[in-house]
Amino acid sequence: MHGAQIQLLQQQELLLQMSGTELAAVAIAVIIGLLVLWIIVSIPVWIAAKILTHGRARFTRAMLVTAVGPIVYAIVFFILAAVLSVAFGESGWLVTISFVIAFIAWVGVFKEGFETGWLRALGIAILATAVFAVIGVIITLVIQAFVPQAPPITPFPLQQA
Repeated sequence: MHGAQIQLLQQQELLLQMSGTELAAVAIAVIIGLLVLWIIVSIPVWIAAKILTHGRARFTRAMLVTAVGPIVYAIVFFILAAVLSVAFGESGWLVTISFVIAFIAWVGVFKEGFETGWLRALGIAILATAVFAVIGVIITLVIQAFVPQAPPITPFPLQQA
């Protein structure tokens, strides 16, 4: 087992041992963290889209695209990974293919959402990913400072204090 898998199992075990009140506090902290992350990530996405679309982007559109993009990414990634693993067996290259196609689908959401070309949509998506990574780690650390049992809201494994 890898370190990230062990950490995930430990977090699941902690969640199962919590009382209802503790579990509610964790859920509220994670929901608030995700909402804050969504709003914060939407701001630079909006600015980048405004620049790359010559001022046509609206903040509400940036928030919608920022919310829908990761959902489309996740759906495409998990369905494609499942279909490919059933068809060809478990393999690292299948995960890579799933990742690339899911990322293209996510860029497609930015393309359609901001009514722009593929290259500009790619620029917006790269900026969104970078900001999500940095701000997500910061918000996760802040949440875990107040609610140590809270799981990370980013896919990056962080050591809990």
